[in-house]
Amino acid sequence: MSGNDKTTQMTHYEKMTKTPVSKLVIMLGIPTTISMLVTNIYNMADTYFVSALGNSASGAVGIVFGLMAIIQAFGFMLGQGAGSIISRRLGNQDVESARITASLSFFTALLLGTVIGILGLIFIDPLMLLLGSTDTILPYARDYGRYILIAAPIMMASFVLNNILRYEGKANLAMIGLVTGGLLNMIGDPIFISGFDMGIAGAGVSTALSQCVSFMILLSMFLRGKTQTKIAITAITKNPLGITDVVKTGFPSLLRQGLNSISTMVLNGLAGGYGDAAVAAMSIVNRICFFIFAVGLGIGQGFQPVAGFNYGAKKYSRVKKAFFFTWGAGEVLLGSLAVVAFFVSGSLVGIFRDDVQVIEIGTQALRFQLIALFFQPVTICASMLFQSVGENKLASFFSLLRSGLFFIPTLIILEAVIGLTGIQMSQTVADVLAFMVAVPLVLRYIRGLPADE
Repeated sequence: MSGNDKTTQMTHYEKMTKTPVSKLVIMLGIPTTISMLVTNIYNMADTYFVSALGNSASGAVGIVFGLMAIIQAFGFMLGQGAGSIISRRLGNQDVESARITASLSFFTALLLGTVIGILGLIFIDPLMLLLGSTDTILPYARDYGRYILIAAPIMMASFVLNNILRYEGKANLAMIGLVTGGLLNMIGDPIFISGFDMGIAGAGVSTALSQCVSFMILLSMFLRGKTQTKIAITAITKNPLGITDVVKTGFPSLLRQGLNSISTMVLNGLAGGYGDAAVAAMSIVNRICFFIFAVGLGIGQGFQPVAGFNYGAKKYSRVKKAFFFTWGAGEVLLGSLAVVAFFVSGSLVGIFRDDVQVIEIGTQALRFQLIALFFQPVTICASMLFQSVGENKLASFFSLLRSGLFFIPTLIILEAVIGLTGIQMSQTVADVLAFMVAVPLVLRYIRGLPADE
């Protein structure tokens, strides 16, 4: 290692282990929050521009959102699994192992994304029906989803690069790639949908092209030496079995994202029984809520490298302080936004679809889900904490809480008992139950952390 590399490494070590944790979490969380907000804005832009094509097209956005969640699930498994290991290795000043882990996860993502893309294109109609599409939504979902599947390898690899940059403490570099791609997608939507008269397929083309640009920018950060980790095909031969550690560590992310996809399928399937307007309304509500939630999630993702790096450096008191700060910040931010959005719920839904039935169904569902935002920060922070420090079993359990153990059964039971209202309120009930389980478990773990070495 050259003298300049050693100096850079030590400067970064001092920053991650000595900067006050509240300042460090915010400093790393703000770029991530901006990235997530822009990403969600362009997802909402898809919903907005496609909504002009009718309720069936609007419903197709929700269906393809489930497909993108599957790609994201595997991308986050590899990216957050690698990132967690990398942050702890860098905290322990083992840069070479961190570089091998980065290369393994990147090339695995390209290969896995290619497999998913090919199989998805071959079985695209059954896939869209499985994701909850109705017969009337299917043609739109097929046209939109085809381009997402073509871009699957690039999208999955981008998730890996983004997470590695975040866990290294280089969230500002990740932000550049994601924000650029997001802005290009928002510009491309009206051009391809209306300007080139491609309809909903234009939204797919715009998304695919913007993802390619984002990928090239993110990859350039590694190729230009902006990071401690490097991407090299030769590195994967040094410890090929290291990918098993990446998968084990990232499995909670796959579980969480995968269950979100399954939940979306179940939700779309049950909502489809009440017509395309119900599917469109729930799709719109989920986009709005996730946009708000992205603020808290962005700060939480600023917490992850702080927790992982300081855990690797055996500075456990900083892990504790970072957790409680992140939990409190999430409650304040999400609570404030939820209160404001509650009083303008109808107007928010109406932005995306000027349909009386969609607005009526969406307004009630949105108000229920805004209440749920008060209960989400601790569950998400706990899952992030356990994954960042390598407590894979606990992280997997917390990933199961919201979307698996509670949400899907609650959704099925409440829909059977009280119909559409049960669908609208199920997420809130699930989040309250998850909150009650999460608090005592995470507090017991925090109290059990050893003293700093």
